[in-house]
Amino acid sequence: MVIVQLSGGLGNQMFEYALYLRLKADGRQVKIDDRTCYGHEGERPLQLAGVFGAAYDRASEEEIRRMTDSSPDPFSRIRRKLSGRRNLSYREAGVNFDPEVLKREPVLLEGCFQSERYFAPAADQVREAYRFRKERLRLSAQAEKLAERIADSPAVSVHVRRGDYLDASHGGMYTGICTEGYYRKAMERIRESVPDAVFYIFSNDMDWVKKHFTEKDCVAAEGGTEDTGYQDMYLMSLCRHHIIANSSFSWWGAWLGGNPEKMVIAPDRWLNGTECRDIYTENMLRI
Repeated sequence: MVIVQLSGGLGNQMFEYALYLRLKADGRQVKIDDRTCYGHEGERPLQLAGVFGAAYDRASEEEIRRMTDSSPDPFSRIRRKLSGRRNLSYREAGVNFDPEVLKREPVLLEGCFQSERYFAPAADQVREAYRFRKERLRLSAQAEKLAERIADSPAVSVHVRRGDYLDASHGGMYTGICTEGYYRKAMERIRESVPDAVFYIFSNDMDWVKKHFTEKDCVAAEGGTEDTGYQDMYLMSLCRHHIIANSSFSWWGAWLGGNPEKMVIAPDRWLNGTECRDIYTENMLRI
């Protein structure tokens, strides 16, 4: 058996579930651990089922304990003290594609799995699983209007992630990557190919966006909240072209976009101090 552990926000969960779908397509016996990283104070919500209606085989507490050799019964405790823990969990090695992830069994897989390479053979199933359905989206009136405007224009999604990315606890991991200069260079690149482009800017810091992007072809895509962020992802996916942040959220917004001729511009660095070569898809233009 293989158990894939879910963790993080919606974008992370989507990468992890995409791996699950690929393993299922390969004929493996695979389940999801949606217990370990959720239900604790301060944790982000588990959103796959609510947003996409995602279905999966859920690992039981006992199955997770067997994988991690963490049964609390007295016999198991004594055995662990005498002979050590028989832990079958495996954490993805680094941030790039790790082929070992696809080979291990039995195993509890931990990691982010942020590469199309993990699920490419099952890309059609993944796209279908992440098809936005209006009955689940429950779009706000503001989001409905934005969707109409996007449909009527050569729309470009722009994702500006600030907020938590500026937190000192990250140790400068995201500093100096998606700067104002990056966005302006990316916008100019798109304007060269799409002169009448309209840039719809999604962000968790709209005050900063309104202050720095005042051009007539820029629209602050307001209305999204932490609880309804999936609506922003849906609106991003409606756009014809994409300028993404170093964020799994906008990665998926762009990947789900249906324009076969879409331009996707990404920052040349994804994280400071780490080469993240496999996060980039073949059609991405790195700036």
